[in-house]
Amino acid sequence: MSATAPARRWHLVSLRPSGRHEALRRAAARHGGGLIALSSCRLRHFDDAASRRRLDDALTADRVVFTSPEAVRAAAALRALRGLDASGWFAVGAGTAAALARAGVHAVAHPQRMDSEGLLDLPGLQSLRGSRLGLVTAPGGRGLLQPALQARGAQVVRADVYAREPLPPPPRAVAALRAARGPLVLAISSGEALTQVLAQLPADAAATLRAARAVAASARLAALAREHGLREVVVAAGPRPAQLVAAAGYAGPGR
Repeated sequence: MSATAPARRWHLVSLRPSGRHEALRRAAARHGGGLIALSSCRLRHFDDAASRRRLDDALTADRVVFTSPEAVRAAAALRALRGLDASGWFAVGAGTAAALARAGVHAVAHPQRMDSEGLLDLPGLQSLRGSRLGLVTAPGGRGLLQPALQARGAQVVRADVYAREPLPPPPRAVAALRAARGPLVLAISSGEALTQVLAQLPADAAATLRAARAVAASARLAALAREHGLREVVVAAGPRPAQLVAAAGYAGPGR
């Protein structure tokens, strides 16, 4: 990515972890946009014996919840998921359910509304008193889930299978923000990433980001974006790259 953005070409700003921008890049390109990769963290899968034991314990629970496709990939690297009893398994959205299917686990319940609130609305997660519930996840993010599940009476068996390690804003991405002359669209699918990036950016680059059009994956994230001073915020139909880009309002190349 050149630090100098082509005149008037729109750019999507991605806050996704380092090395996880390609799907958003392709989605933006289909609508004539470029991408500025403003990673706030990198992902590290756990591969130690203690993490494997916690995962094994979580997978024997009455219900098992996976909070992201990355949680599925990290869990599958620790132990094979194919062939396990998948009755009572839940995914936070269609992308996580698809990752489980690729790992050999099918018949997984997931909400149409792909966020924590949508997951908590599923019928199978309403009456939990006296049950054990495995939560396959990472430290930070989706902080609403565990207390909400515990409030419903579940004994939550948590297995953190990967971590987000903070990164400073990439200098190349900061330069691209400063050089951009066309419209900027900020894709928000993580409140943690948004908060961290705005706290670390130089003041002028943070002001540029706050002036961008923001597309949020949920109403909760849209409210957080407004709290952080973003003025133009649109709620996308969901967190998938195509949904975020569709909400940006650029119908096709050259618009």
